[in-house]
Amino acid sequence: MSYKCSRCKRDVQLDEYGGVRCPYCGHRVLLKERSRDVKEVDVH
Repeated sequence: MSYKCSRCKRDVQLDEYGGVRCPYCGHRVLLKERSRDVKEVDVH
């Protein structure tokens, strides 16, 4: 799953051991990338 560092804005892939830290700047706040898919909701 792709995340973006909130400090340096680089794309980050989390490792399988659950490390939550940007490998480029060391910042610990990562933002989950939103899907670009458009979803339609049936209102009836």
